[in-house]
Amino acid sequence: MNYSVVEASVQVGAVLLLSPLMAGLLEKFKAFVETRRGPSVLQPYYDLAKLFRKETVVPVEAGKLFLYGPALVFAVYILISFVIPVIYPAPVFLTPTVDFLGGALLFSLASFLKVSQAMESGSNFVALGSARILSFAYLGEGTLISVFFAVALITDTNNPYAAMNYAVILPNYATVPHVVATVAFFMLWMFETGKLPVESSGMWEFGMIEESLLYEYSGRDLGLLKWSNYIKQYLLGSVLLNVFLVPWGLFLGPIGSVIDVGVMVVKWIGLIGVVTVMETTFAKLRLFKVQDFLAVALVLSLFSLILTVVFRG
Repeated sequence: MNYSVVEASVQVGAVLLLSPLMAGLLEKFKAFVETRRGPSVLQPYYDLAKLFRKETVVPVEAGKLFLYGPALVFAVYILISFVIPVIYPAPVFLTPTVDFLGGALLFSLASFLKVSQAMESGSNFVALGSARILSFAYLGEGTLISVFFAVALITDTNNPYAAMNYAVILPNYATVPHVVATVAFFMLWMFETGKLPVESSGMWEFGMIEESLLYEYSGRDLGLLKWSNYIKQYLLGSVLLNVFLVPWGLFLGPIGSVIDVGVMVVKWIGLIGVVTVMETTFAKLRLFKVQDFLAVALVLSLFSLILTVVFRG
């Protein structure tokens, strides 16, 4: 039996099944801190099931990309889940085809598709949100690529799995360039997944960024896009955990891959706890301050590159 295929199947299956659960846990934690009952942790699954049963309504002006874009975006995120360490700590099926930069470009491709397909709806709300996204995207994409370049310089490899194994060694983990890159990637993750203080899903019209792209979608297509957003949050968050914050605790082998699913849930609960404190403590930034937030993340990622070169002499 080809174990790499088994472990890849566990990894991709876990991404598909766990990503809505992490979103549900975050909402439940926030409700607990705010002394509310809150929705069930399974609410994202109920929402997806309801959307997949509903009829899909398409704007008259919509083109082919609007129709097929949600499936393309979903497929890109599934492909990413094959090639980066989000569950299993060693390369699996398809991993050798993509390095750090390739993973960053796939995330960029998914973002490009989401903006392009949403714009085909002809909605003014979508146009407003898309303009905001594009005004921030150059800083976000620059930060993502700079952080991955920094990690590649620090670890002498562009393989994300090798970078993860490098950070397991405590002296490597505690270096200043790695810490700075970790802070930059955490800030980027907060922006890319629409967390406070950058974005609030409860005030779409006042500060809508990512969620504005979903305005004209309904039914199955909306379900695919929401599921894609859950997967994106899980993929970036798992890279943050496994490569930067907590690179320890994962096991090898087919049985180890199943154990790793439980380990990742524990890691995510810790990350959700941190995010819950931040989301219930900080107020939402004004839109023009979001660029300042991302500019700081970009500067930190570039600073980690400079520090890596300087420390190596």
